[in-house]
Amino acid sequence: MSETVSILGAGSWGLAVARLLHSNGHNVTMWEFDSDDYRLLLKHRTNPKKLPKCHLSDEIRITNSIDEAVENCSLLVLAVPSQFLRSALDKLNDSFPDIVGVVNLAKGIETSSLKRMSQVVAETINIPSEKIATISGPSHAEEVTLDMPTAVVAAGTDSKLVTRLQEVFSSQNFRVYQSSDLVGVELGGSLKNIIAIAVGIAVGLGLGDNTLGALITRGLAEISRLGRTMEADPLTFSGLSGVGDLVTTCASQHSRNRYVGEHIGRGESLKKILAEMSMVAEGVETTRSGRELARLHQVEMPITEAIYHVLFENKSPSEAVGELMGRQLKPEIWR
Repeated sequence: MSETVSILGAGSWGLAVARLLHSNGHNVTMWEFDSDDYRLLLKHRTNPKKLPKCHLSDEIRITNSIDEAVENCSLLVLAVPSQFLRSALDKLNDSFPDIVGVVNLAKGIETSSLKRMSQVVAETINIPSEKIATISGPSHAEEVTLDMPTAVVAAGTDSKLVTRLQEVFSSQNFRVYQSSDLVGVELGGSLKNIIAIAVGIAVGLGLGDNTLGALITRGLAEISRLGRTMEADPLTFSGLSGVGDLVTTCASQHSRNRYVGEHIGRGESLKKILAEMSMVAEGVETTRSGRELARLHQVEMPITEAIYHVLFENKSPSEAVGELMGRQLKPEIWR
């Protein structure tokens, strides 16, 4: 059964998903906020700044009007960066009484409210909460658009919606698993970006595999600690949106968050790095919100705390490493 899909956001992930869903036989409309990128997409059916190898079919409709984009859609897909999602949804004038579901793809936590993206959606769109879902996992757009085998997880409270999303998104090269743990899937996909920045910093400092392995493992430990406190299923963090996405993001040449970290480790300023990037590194703002969540729930997250001081308080990366290594000794497994 074909869906009428509206995708808000034409960044790299939005483009890759538009191509995927169109190839799966769905009717796809994309909304691009930026007028220059909109004209670029209309003319070339691609965006060489964001995903040059992704060429969109002429059958995919592209618009600069958000109301036009969502008209008569049965499935709304949100590919807007997390810190801009609320403002984008506030532009919508319509309610969606007959919509199948709203699917968030952004990986972040809203800085101003400390809310997960499904919570932001619930506050801004007049639909039942069970119609809101998230898709997350190790899924770099650069590889999805080349049809490299990819596995992700769809999470939501309504099993019928999640099953439908599996059917809509799955293809020969894109496999979707399902989960009922919306909290865990969203936290895993968001917080791993902080650890990817930490790994990038270590690479920029010229540190080795031992350091990277320690950061990834201890990063997963602190993500899991916070997740358990927020009533996520601990097993979720052993899955695709946990260790799968964490390892992929930390190891990948495509990771914008690791890229930020590498350049920080080489001595560049955060302001300069972000000014030169054409896409958003979600982990920068998630470092702020992740740190605040840890403090709110009284969970110790030393790597997140260290990255916050490096990014926003000009702490030397080498000093931060020294402080992490010099912390009080304790058991590996602790709460």
